[in-house]
Amino acid sequence: MLTHLARNADSVLRRLDGAARGEIVDQYPGGVAGRHGEIEAGASRLAHELVLDVVTTSTAVDDAFASLPSASWKQLSRSLSGDEQPVGALPVGRWREVEVHMADLGLGYTPNDWSIELVTRWLPDLLDELPSRTDARSLTAWLLRRGAPPAVDPY
Repeated sequence: MLTHLARNADSVLRRLDGAARGEIVDQYPGGVAGRHGEIEAGASRLAHELVLDVVTTSTAVDDAFASLPSASWKQLSRSLSGDEQPVGALPVGRWREVEVHMADLGLGYTPNDWSIELVTRWLPDLLDELPSRTDARSLTAWLLRRGAPPAVDPY
């Protein structure tokens, strides 16, 4: 999980750097396979190395966000799915990534600790895509209390 967070930070840094140069940059070189390779390559390190990696890359992301020229925030980058999006969306994406995986670590931080600001910002997007991740009739029936919760495809 920690290597995942650090490599996600690297992906943010790559895209911010590309935006500053006026280039559209892929989130992960090599797409999904490249992402998995980056995560696997660092996952078996010692705990203190993993923590240092997360702290170092997270600090670098914060610094890069703070120093990105104003005009660069409108530049596009390419997400893992291949969608192009303005780098202005990266801070919220990084925020979500960190919060979700902090809860995944099992260290006592849970979804109940997520800020209402995060939930308010993210929930509408999740709800918009929900019908494409499940059977719409089952979802509607469940929302109307006329059926069981539907199976939902992974995010």
